Amino acid sequence: MRALFFSVALLWVPLCLAQPADQQERAELRDFLDATINSAESFDDKYDAEVWLVDMSARLARYVKDPAYRLEILRQIHAASLKADLPPELVLSVIEVESHFDRFAVSRVGAQGMMQVMPFWKDEIGRPDDNLTYNLTNFSYGCRILQFYLQREDGDLHKALARYNGSVGRRTYSNKVYRAWDKHWRNGPLDWAD
Repeated sequence: MRALFFSVALLWVPLCLAQPADQQERAELRDFLDATINSAESFDDKYDAEVWLVDMSARLARYVKDPAYRLEILRQIHAASLKADLPPELVLSVIEVESHFDRFAVSRVGAQGMMQVMPFWKDEIGRPDDNLTYNLTNFSYGCRILQFYLQREDGDLHKALARYNGSVGRRTYSNKVYRAWDKHWRNGPLDWAD
């Protein structure tokens, strides 16, 4: 059954990953997806990796046009999220609200990268040379910061997100993240307690 699904999914991939220009590009994309799935160490099962990556890649296409880059980002987000014990779909929602998946985004207050991490964190942890526009670094910082706030707020997503955004006491930001999750990234329940 898995082999059949894998074969069907690989044939379907070019449709959901934005139409490749020709057969060679289609074959290269199929090979890249296969390699991405096989190197996705944060998944317990290659079937789960395939399903999640294909599904989320189709959802991410509105923001990231290059299918190979989309899969790379998704694999990195999934790994960083799980290391921080966060649902990857929550992290995708935060990134959508923070930067719309622009790795070079800089806010008016100086936050950088996809997860809009403030540069002072680099000095706080003694790594002043880290590049916050480098996705792996940005995802690692952003996920760990959100994990810290979620633990500090006893699992209350609204409060943790407000701390992440620097808007403690307000729900404007957390409501934006909730709407992004609900509209684009939801694939299971999250505890958005009121």
